Amino acid sequence: MRYEELTIEGRNAVLEAFRSGKTIDKLFVLDGCQDGPVRSIIREAKKCDTIINYVAKERLDQLSETKKHQGVIAFAAAYEYAQVEDMLKDAEQKKEAPFLILLDNIEDPHNLGAIIRTANLAGAHGVIIPKRRAAGLTATVAKTSAGALNYTPVAKVTNLSKTIRELKERGIWFVCADMDGTAMYQLDLKGPIGLVIGSEGEGVSKLVKETCDFTASIPMAGEIDSLNASVAAGVLAYEIVRQRM
Repeated sequence: MRYEELTIEGRNAVLEAFRSGKTIDKLFVLDGCQDGPVRSIIREAKKCDTIINYVAKERLDQLSETKKHQGVIAFAAAYEYAQVEDMLKDAEQKKEAPFLILLDNIEDPHNLGAIIRTANLAGAHGVIIPKRRAAGLTATVAKTSAGALNYTPVAKVTNLSKTIRELKERGIWFVCADMDGTAMYQLDLKGPIGLVIGSEGEGVSKLVKETCDFTASIPMAGEIDSLNASVAAGVLAYEIVRQRM
């Protein structure tokens, strides 16, 4: 189900957006504002497990398109999020070993869109992102994915490490991209696999990395030491494809 990407401003509009069931990626609230209508909005946001950011008026003014935000601005997703369980069912129906791509610290919507495109072409059953410090499913992501977002499900989870641990109990192995890891050609990447990619700046967070079964590096011969996150995802995803063939 597709939504129009929407910036929602004003207390009544934001409250109705929550009550109508729209998928809200993020809510920005004026720090210190706790009157009745705002408390109602915050209550609805917590019911939906929406990320709430308490910010200064200057920040709200920057985000506002109408300049009539009344202390609250919500950002609705352009597409509905899937469930991780849906991805596993898809793999089962296709009689394929699950292949998932998990993203940590990917906040650039262009990178997210490009990775979704790669995931689709590489035959991954879905992409998993965390709720915090992650780009949401905006129109920019949809455009950059070149249509792949219509076919490749994206799930948003509260805790990436916890999700990995739960999936490991179901027989999925996890490989984390890390420039200090084992060369990817030396690893067995066949079977049920989850590929974890971090940003080129910060990489995968320590806790998520420690939760993975092994780390994989991409051989590099140049003078710089990192690839764009979406390029790294593509290289490693296609090594998985190669080994599966």
